[in-house]
Amino acid sequence: MLILSLETSSPVCSVALHQAGILLGQVELRLEKSHSSHLSVLINQLLENTGHTLQDIAAVALSDGPGSYTGLRIGGAAAKGLCFALDIPLLAVSTLQALAWQVAAYTESPATCLYCPMLDARRMEVYTALYTHDSQEILPPTALVLTPDALAEQLGGHRVLFFGNGAVKLQSLLAEQSNAGFLAGIEPLAVAVGALAWGAFQRQEFRDVAYYEPFYLKEVYTTTPKVK
Repeated sequence: MLILSLETSSPVCSVALHQAGILLGQVELRLEKSHSSHLSVLINQLLENTGHTLQDIAAVALSDGPGSYTGLRIGGAAAKGLCFALDIPLLAVSTLQALAWQVAAYTESPATCLYCPMLDARRMEVYTALYTHDSQEILPPTALVLTPDALAEQLGGHRVLFFGNGAVKLQSLLAEQSNAGFLAGIEPLAVAVGALAWGAFQRQEFRDVAYYEPFYLKEVYTTTPKVK
C-alpha cells in the first residue's frame, strides 16, 4: 500500500512515499515560491528514485493546513488532480498535528511533554494547537494572538515544547517561564504527513475529491490593485 504525501503549507516543498507506514523516500526543496513549478518534478523524481510509478500509488495524502494560502491551494490542486486521474482516495492530515508528530517522534521521553506547533500568521498572531506525544489533541487548531499569558494554564502543569516559524515571536514573552522550551529550525515535512496518513488510510478517513478544500483556519482576504 503506497501512499504519496505532499507538504506545501510552508516555504519548504516536500514529497514523501510510504509503504504500509514505512518510509521509502522523501525529497524536499527549500526555495521560496517554488511549489507551483517544482512539485510535479519532485513527485516524479521521488517515484523514479524508489523504483515506482504513479500507477503503484494507493492514495495521496496532503498537508491540510493551516499555513500558506497559496501553498495549500497548490498542494490541494495537485493532490486532487492525481486522485482524479488515478481513481484513488484522498487523505488530508492536519499541518499542525503532523508538525507535532515530527518533534515528538525524536524527543527523549516524549510522554513528559506537550507539543505546541506555531505557524506565523503575521504580526503577533500564530496558528497553533496543542498535542500529546501520541498526537492526541489538547487544544484544537486556533488563530492565537500572543501575549505573556498565552497558554498559561497548560504551562502551569506541563513542560511544553514550542516550535515552527511562529514560535520565535513567543520566546521573548516567556523568557521567565521554566516550563517552556523552544526548538528552532522545525519546518512542516511530508514525511510526517505520510506517517499519520497510514492510520487515516486504515480507518478509511477519505476526503471527497470533488469538494475538498484546505483548512485555512481564517478567512482569506484579497485586495484589488487601485486604478491609477
